[in-house]
This record gives sequence, structure tokens and C-alpha cells, in this order.
Amino acid sequence: MNSSSQEKPAILGGTPLFPQGPPEWPLPNREVNQILQEAQKSGVWGKYHGPYSEQLQRELAALHQTEEVVLCSSGTVAIELALRGLGIGTGDEVILAAYDFEGNFKNILTVGATPMLVDVNRRNSNLDISLLEQAVSSSTKCILVSHLHGGLVPMQAVKKLAKKWGIPVIEDACQLPGANIEGQIAGSWGDIGVLSFGGSKLLTAGRGGALFTSSPQIAQRVRLYSYRGNEAYPLTELQAGILLPQIKSLQEDNLKRHKNVLHLQQKLEETSGLVSFQNDESTNGTTSCPGYYKLGFQYQPEQFAGMSRAQFCQSMQAEGIALHPGFRALHTIHSQKRFKQFNELPSASACDRNLVLLHHPILLTDEKNMEIIVRATSRIQNHADEIVRSETLQDEHKKSNDYSIE
Repeated sequence: MNSSSQEKPAILGGTPLFPQGPPEWPLPNREVNQILQEAQKSGVWGKYHGPYSEQLQRELAALHQTEEVVLCSSGTVAIELALRGLGIGTGDEVILAAYDFEGNFKNILTVGATPMLVDVNRRNSNLDISLLEQAVSSSTKCILVSHLHGGLVPMQAVKKLAKKWGIPVIEDACQLPGANIEGQIAGSWGDIGVLSFGGSKLLTAGRGGALFTSSPQIAQRVRLYSYRGNEAYPLTELQAGILLPQIKSLQEDNLKRHKNVLHLQQKLEETSGLVSFQNDESTNGTTSCPGYYKLGFQYQPEQFAGMSRAQFCQSMQAEGIALHPGFRALHTIHSQKRFKQFNELPSASACDRNLVLLHHPILLTDEKNMEIIVRATSRIQNHADEIVRSETLQDEHKKSNDYSIE
């Protein structure tokens, strides 16, 4: 046990390891500032269909090797438009992971279809493709695949199965733009790919999204649905403009994030209690490079004196580290009348209880900060008993006060 692990954690009154707090996002960007100034000077920011939007569509099409790109107001809207572009509706079923972004679940309900929840791979908390075939029924009309928290779904296998059944695939790449999956860009495997440009995303315009497809028929159905005398779900010209320099630096930023994640994971192996996601090995000689919007870990409370996940996250946040609980699993927050499920979903239930997520901005700093994250984890672990007792005493004190007031 090293001396640094004996330091008192910030939650117990020690000095935070990141007193300045986590990095703000988006980071300062000179080229984005230049776009903003140029847009203001030329007035292009107020145009409906200007040069920035056209350039963004071209660059996204080239990046994903696709024919059609539709820009829109959010990644959530993009998923809905993708479902509508495939003609998904009442009586249809859409397969998705039981641990996924809630907006995907609600979009399926919005178009009148039924979510079919499939369990996740316990190694990386993403869709377990070994369960896909058993989940397919005559009502299955789409597979919605999300890559989350540094985990990847093996898309060659998904596409092979989908082709066998004649079922289209929507690939949600909102968390990993520009990432490589089995030798191919994330989002380009699906019949439709989707990106988000939300305020916290790796490519950010504050809000916004895009879908891309090589099917002119799908793109036309999306455009017909969206056009109401004008576009109902637009991405503004100003938003398109500020995305352009970010796309230019995306590959370099992704490589830096990946390097820091590998360093962090290696160092955390020396500290039990946080288990890194494990993706499948390379397929047919190809390799994958995940993306990191939220970096996921499986939290093991038994390695922290039974400290709850909430207590652990609060302790890390007190150090100035942006670590938070993961999503709620979909089957735990929705009525069973609203979905179908293939099995009891044990791995998704474990995600609901134990996943923790590190927000990405710190991954664009340096290896020194990765080691500080490990140091924070270590000293919280070594003071876990004291933290748990302290929190318990506070809870009991609060209960006592509440009782006396009543």
C-alpha cells in the first residue's frame, strides 16, 4: 500500500486531487471561434441551406462512405427519423439492448412499435449478439444497435444475421463518432447510421444530429416526413459551421483518448474494484478502436467495504472527477406492458446496479491525470470503511432529525 493511498479523501475533508474540478466541455477551439466570427460577419449564420450545411453533409458522407446524409436537430430525432425511414410502425417489433439510452426505447414507442429487449454481454455491457437469433420473431422489423461507454457490438456478426433474416439495422454511433469497428467506421455498418451533436458529445454543436444511409428510398421517406413546408427538425447553418473544424481533428482526438484510456485501464488493473469493459478480439484479421464519450466500468462494491455505487461516485466527484452512475436499465423503469423481453435480463440488471461512467473531457489531457484518477480510486478504497460509517451516521442523524420534527 503506497503512501498516497493513505491520504484522506476529499469527501472526508482531504484536499481534492483535482481542486479545479473536471475540464469544461467543449474545450477552447480557435478554429471554431473563427467560424463563429466569419458567420457573424457574412450573415451566413441566418441562412436555411448555406455552404456550411452542404460541406458538413459532404464530409459526413465521405467519412462514412455513404450516399445520403440528413442533418437534423438531435440524435434522438435522428433515431426516430431512421425508424420512420424504414417504415416501422404498429405491430412491429424492434430489437435493442435492455441497457441502452432511454430515448431509443421511447422512439420505438413513438412510431407505434414494440421494443424487444435483449440482454447485454456481461464483459462489455453492450448488446449480446449470441441472443439475437432467439429473440427474432415474425414481427421483428429492425435491430437497433448502440455502442456504449467504450463497448462495441461486433457488427460483422450482426449484419450476417440481419441479412439472413432480411431485417434492417440501425446503428447508433452517437457515443463514438469516427471510431473503428472491425476495420470499418462506426455508423457505416447499419442500413442507417446515426450521430448526435449534443452539447456534451465528442462532436458538439450544442444540439443536433445526423443520419446517413446508402438507400435513396430511405432518405426520401425521411425527407418527406420531415418536410412541413420547411424542415421540421433542422440543424442550423451556424451549428453546421462549428462542427467542421471538429471533424477535421476527430481522428487525432480519438487516438489521444484511446491512448489515455489504455493507460488508465492498465493502471487500474493494479487497483481492484473497477473492472474495464472487454470487447471481442479482432475478427477476420481486422481490428477495432472504440470511441469514448462515457468510459464505462463495472463497479464492485464488495471491494470498497460495501460502499454503494452512489457513495463511490460522490467520493470521486468530491475529488473533482466527473464519475457518475450509468443509465437505468430499460426494463427497470418501464411498465412490462410497454415492451417484450427475451429472458430475465440478468446482465442488464447488473448494469443497472453497478455501472459507473467517466465523462470524456479529461481523456484529452495527459497520462499524469490518468494516474491521478487511479490515485483517487485507491485512497477512496483504502478509506472505504470510514466513508461508509460517516455516510451511515449522517443518514441516521438525518432520520433522527426528521423524526423529531414530526
